[in-house]
Amino acid sequence: MTTTIKKQTSILLIIILFLGTFVGSTKTDAVGVSAQAAILIEQSSGRVLYAKNEHAQLRIASITKIMTAILAVESGMLEDTVTVSNNASGTEGSSLYLKPGEKIKLKDLVYGLMLRSGNDSAVAIAEHVGGSLDGFIYMMNEKAEEIGMTRTVFNNPHGLDDHEDHYSTAYDMALLTQYAMKNEVYREIAGTETYRAPQEGEKWDRVWQNKNRLLTQLYKYCTGGKTGYTKRAKRTLVTTATKDDLDLIAVTLNAPSDWHDHMNMYNWAFDAFSLEMLVEEGTIKGIKDEFYKEKVYAPYAFTYPVTGEERDAIKTEITLYRPPKDQEWEGGAIPSPVGKYTIEIKGNLIGEVPIFYDAPEVEEKQGFWSKFKDMFFITIGVRPYD
Repeated sequence: MTTTIKKQTSILLIIILFLGTFVGSTKTDAVGVSAQAAILIEQSSGRVLYAKNEHAQLRIASITKIMTAILAVESGMLEDTVTVSNNASGTEGSSLYLKPGEKIKLKDLVYGLMLRSGNDSAVAIAEHVGGSLDGFIYMMNEKAEEIGMTRTVFNNPHGLDDHEDHYSTAYDMALLTQYAMKNEVYREIAGTETYRAPQEGEKWDRVWQNKNRLLTQLYKYCTGGKTGYTKRAKRTLVTTATKDDLDLIAVTLNAPSDWHDHMNMYNWAFDAFSLEMLVEEGTIKGIKDEFYKEKVYAPYAFTYPVTGEERDAIKTEITLYRPPKDQEWEGGAIPSPVGKYTIEIKGNLIGEVPIFYDAPEVEEKQGFWSKFKDMFFITIGVRPYD
């Protein structure tokens, strides 16, 4: 073999966990879902926990407004004052009852969009942020492509059935929500139950109550979301929920009993899955080789939702470059990274984390490995490849 190949990985640390049983099941037939299409994912990893026709292209109604909201938030214009156009004021369907020529903050429009599903608000936002309705629709489709929403086409900012080519999938809408939930401002807006906005020319404020009944009444773990309905799309719903550090996103399209669909999916998943730290951030413990011992680190943690059955089958492998001979890595020649963690469940790769040399000071975190540090073994082999 060539010198380059000979210098490839030769230290193999295999860590296999044999842990106690954890109550849980991956049998999704226990989940009652009325929707034509549905999906449930874990937010941080994006793992799909439940799916039904998740790639079917369907009309989505007002959950379209999640895209409108995140584009407005990301525009940096939330403190701008928007002048409401005749076109925006005259938009049909659910409304904030905006008046032509009225001046209102973009931030207030976004709250009205998400809490009361104002179609007039959607058009006012689009015209201001995109420069025109067409300009904003272009931005929506560009963002969809960026996120990876490969089976989605947007042709308006509100979801009304005014265009044949306006559709998405449960999977794509989960991707959009996962992206939006990374934004702190969006999370705050989507999770607000009541909002008060000044009204130009009036002595009283507009007061909006969130239409998401999971958030306001039905489900204590709900953290936000967006409702939707048109005659053609029927009931659509996106919600988020958190329990015991497990953050979930649920999407249903054409669901006669959407509130119950979401609660059924959440209750099943919270019972079946737990979020485990499979790789801890910081210095990697247990490496015996003198060159690497206490000197390599993972730059970030890796967490993943697993069932009890899967937890018994987790395999984590650490692979590192062969340690240098003499001074061959002097003068900044140390590879970066020097290796990687690979994490598998039942032979399926679920993640990789790079490993770097010369660990900085990182606060140690109590996690998966710490809890079970006395319950694994390490096999080490050190030899150059032939």
